[in-house]
Amino acid sequence: MEIKIRPYQIEDTQAILEIVNYNILNSTALYDYEPRTLENQIAIFDDKLKKGFPIIVATENDIVVGFGYYSEFRFREAYKFTVEHSVYAHPNHIGKGIGKLILENLIDLAKAQKLHTMIGVIDSENQSSIDFHKKFGFEIAGTIKDSGFKFDRWLHSVFVQKML
Repeated sequence: MEIKIRPYQIEDTQAILEIVNYNILNSTALYDYEPRTLENQIAIFDDKLKKGFPIIVATENDIVVGFGYYSEFRFREAYKFTVEHSVYAHPNHIGKGIGKLILENLIDLAKAQKLHTMIGVIDSENQSSIDFHKKFGFEIAGTIKDSGFKFDRWLHSVFVQKML
């Protein structure tokens, strides 16, 4: 099956929400505690799109199997050339190269927008994501210890960075 990458459409939100809520409930990929509502996810994406940031989806047979986006890293003007990205694949589709296609596309989009650096924030327990990012030229920029608390334990955030 061929994986295709295309821009997000509002009709994709329910499928994306399933991926997001799976990660909220079952992983440390998202530091949220409560599942999101459809309305909340639409509002989050509307805000990113209004600011000119891309959201892309990966599809297989016209079914959403992953998504990714980037948006502002921090909210001060001097950070306007730095973005933080997120990449997610449906748990039943991990290992198919979906993340690779999404991240490649996000990097290309960021370069086209003349951005300077891309940041990823990864839970330190997610070594596979850290290794995945290293394959794309991301370097570990630092770790913030005990930056999150989920599943009754303290979590550490690893910051990875790629100069565009």
